[in-house]
Amino acid sequence: MQLINPVKSPSFFQKIQWVANPVRYMETAVKEYPDIFSARIIGFGGNLIFVNHPQALQEILTNDRKKFAAPGGVNKLLQPLLGDYSVVMLEGDRHKKRRQLVMPSFHGERMLNYGKLIRNITEKTISNLPHNQPFLARNAMQEISLQVIIEAVFGLHEGERCQQLKRGLTTMLDLFRSPLSSSFLFFPWLQKDLGAWSPWGKFVRDRSAIDRVIYKEIAERRSLPDPNRVDILSLLMSAQDEEGNPMTDQELRDELMTMLFAGHETTATAMAWALYWTHHHPEVRHKILQELDTLGESPDPMSIFRLPYLTAVCNETLRIHPVAMLTFPRVVREPVELLGHKLEPGTNIVGCMYLVHQREDLYPQPKQFKPERFLERQFSPYEFIPFGAGARRCIGDALAQFEMKLVLATTLSHYQLALADNQPETPQRRGITLAPARGVKMVITGERVRPESQLTMART
Repeated sequence: MQLINPVKSPSFFQKIQWVANPVRYMETAVKEYPDIFSARIIGFGGNLIFVNHPQALQEILTNDRKKFAAPGGVNKLLQPLLGDYSVVMLEGDRHKKRRQLVMPSFHGERMLNYGKLIRNITEKTISNLPHNQPFLARNAMQEISLQVIIEAVFGLHEGERCQQLKRGLTTMLDLFRSPLSSSFLFFPWLQKDLGAWSPWGKFVRDRSAIDRVIYKEIAERRSLPDPNRVDILSLLMSAQDEEGNPMTDQELRDELMTMLFAGHETTATAMAWALYWTHHHPEVRHKILQELDTLGESPDPMSIFRLPYLTAVCNETLRIHPVAMLTFPRVVREPVELLGHKLEPGTNIVGCMYLVHQREDLYPQPKQFKPERFLERQFSPYEFIPFGAGARRCIGDALAQFEMKLVLATTLSHYQLALADNQPETPQRRGITLAPARGVKMVITGERVRPESQLTMART
């Protein structure tokens, strides 16, 4: 099979670079092949076609299961984290039916219920941070997002079980915090349980501890059902497929792990980047605060969510540093032509979200943080694609955007913060995502006084 625009470096070197420095790998390849290229990277056996042209992405992602389909086992990198029965791992009709069961958890009136929850957790977390002492924004945002998802998914506000989940998830995911430790996901031969003191052995035991908490919670809910509970676990336990079958304990566990993992890790990273950019460019923060002040003393969450400049800032954050780099892969099912290249059945192909967001023809000066882009132009779902697109678009995208805006607005409204140093942040691999390499070191310099309060104080 003739390769399409192959990256010319040896396969092993490509695999190492993809794990160690994926941004450099992608940006080097796209300089030679602007729209489409073939890569030999870990986890896909042979070649993987990277595509970043919006028109081609639309064809790939809207022809699900016709010309292009999700290949079996293609998400096996995530199996150690999510299990075999998560919506992420399923294919075909099984994926479609599971998605229909899970979707209601993240849309409609349920979103309104999350607003007060998000703001309260944010205020509590930030208020507990010391003033005039450096802290890592990535860690603080993870504490917020983890508490939000545990309360939303399990309805657990406090107590030993809540703390067990928080400690367990934080410890388990800490294995993948750097490019080097992320290698465990990409090189299966490293996944050896050599005892509790070995990295993978510790991961396996941490995962088992979380499983015990989850299965215990499921068992108690089944034995003592409470129709008044409105958390996501209760919703999933009451859901039935077209044949009237509820989800099994294993299926529930895998969906819950997916929500816990994807629902807080990625959101925490996006919020940390937002804090970085709004303080790297003080004029951006100033404009957000001006916009927020027009809403009065205690604006409702949906009014904050609809603010145009705040929305533009969050969108630009997700553009310049998308947390996920790639869409879920597809496999060519029948001979097809894409961007003038003939693709044979069996070819694995992926949309590159990172490179789409770096296209000069869509985003002039793409390395510059310019929220005004999203006020001046409406981008298509295949030009701005931080949550993927098509049948495998992120189910929790609405909650993620809602949380990102509310946390940023709440933090900026109540506190004066500053970057702790002048060192620029750069994206670095964290598991299968990109996160700020240094964690965004910041300080709280004081509480913010609203302009109206300043006027009142001056008069008195």
